[in-house]
Parts: sequence; structure tokens; C-alpha cells
Amino acid sequence: MTNSADLIPARIPGYDGGPLTHRPELLGERLFWLGHLSSCAQSSEEAQELLFGADYGAAGDFQAALYKRADWPTFTVPLAAGHRLHVVLRTFEDESGTDYLLHHPDWQEAELLAVDDGHFMGPALSWPELSAAADNGLPGGSTTDPDARLLLLLPALGDDDVPDDAVERLTSALQALVGVEDPEAVAAALMESQGAPGAVTWTTIGDGVRVNDGSYSYRNPANGFALPPARLARVSAALAP
Repeated sequence: MTNSADLIPARIPGYDGGPLTHRPELLGERLFWLGHLSSCAQSSEEAQELLFGADYGAAGDFQAALYKRADWPTFTVPLAAGHRLHVVLRTFEDESGTDYLLHHPDWQEAELLAVDDGHFMGPALSWPELSAAADNGLPGGSTTDPDARLLLLLPALGDDDVPDDAVERLTSALQALVGVEDPEAVAAALMESQGAPGAVTWTTIGDGVRVNDGSYSYRNPANGFALPPARLARVSAALAP
């Protein structure tokens, strides 16, 4: 499942914390995936029951042990033209969570696009952006497996207009990596609840810039904390399907 570690950063410009470590072996642990996807099911008791089944306690113990580490496991998904999506497990005591950042070597600092914790921010990605990142086939990063890339990025998704085949695509990834009892039902439930910020509507404004209407999203220009226009534009260009 693993590939080159060339794109795994020792540090991410503009992002404090760490040390960041390359832990691709976690992507083969089903209990890791249960914990990673838990926020996608938190708005629905049914979704939680379908996702965890009898493994709720074991998944919680695995995640608790992971977040007690001194290092910050970091995963990278390469994008076109040298852009990179970084998924960082932040293991601060009492402030643990997962951060989603976009960077390019020419940028002075990475862009924080989503935060998956008790003070969540996002969403960061529309379905076309997420699926394009998962399926681009580019070498490097933490894994070339499109299913693993899809699940890594899924908590950053928020899109109220996912295509009909999205559930089928997610079902395949869950079946391959998580081994839930009813992957199709879990996929449907996760697509219904989506991440902590919930589903949002995406639109295209001037020069192809993709924005959304999420109250907690850095990609909603109506929010006071949104990325400024030039940075919204470069994020859209980097993530363009």
C-alpha cells in the first residue's frame, strides 16, 4: 500500500506542532479507519451503530492510544502541479484532532482547509474535488491506493449534491479497508450525515473559483475568517478535478 515518502514533510510551512511522522502502516489498521471516520457519523445514531458495530470500544481504545503519542502521524495525498494535501493527526493532550492542509512548495505557508475536532471547521472539499484527489494516480505521498486516499479525505467532505455513484464508490472503499458488516448501508449513512460541519452547497464564482455556503468553512467568502480572494482562487486551482 505504501509508496515513496518523498512528499511526506518534516514540517509544513506555517503550521506549528509535531514532530510530524510518516506512519503509512496505520492505513492497514481497520480500527484506525473506524476512529478516523467517526466524525462522519456523529450526527446520526444509526450511522454510528452501522459504522462501529461491536467494535466501538476497541476503536475508542485504539484512537486514545494513538492520540497519546508524542509524534503527529501525517499522511500526504499528492495533487497535480506539485500541490499536496496533508492530513495531520494532532496529538495535543486535550486538543487532539485532525487537520487538513493544502500546500505547494512555492507557497510561503500552507492553507488550513478543515479541522476535525470538537471545534470543527470546514468542510474543505466538494465530492468532485475529493474523488479527483483520490483517483489521480499520482505517485508519492503515503499511499497510491485510491480507496485509502478517499477515506483519508472523507471527513473533510461537505457536499449536498453528491452523484448517484458516490455511495457505490464509498461502499467499495469501506469493504476493502474497514470490513464493516454492511458496507453499502454504512456508505449511505455516511453520505447522508457527512462530516461535522455537514453538507453545503458549492457554487462557482469569477474565474472558476469554487466556494460554498458553510458557516464554518474557510472557503465561504461570506465568513469573516474566510481565505482572501487570491488564496481562495489558488485553492480552487490546486483542487480542480
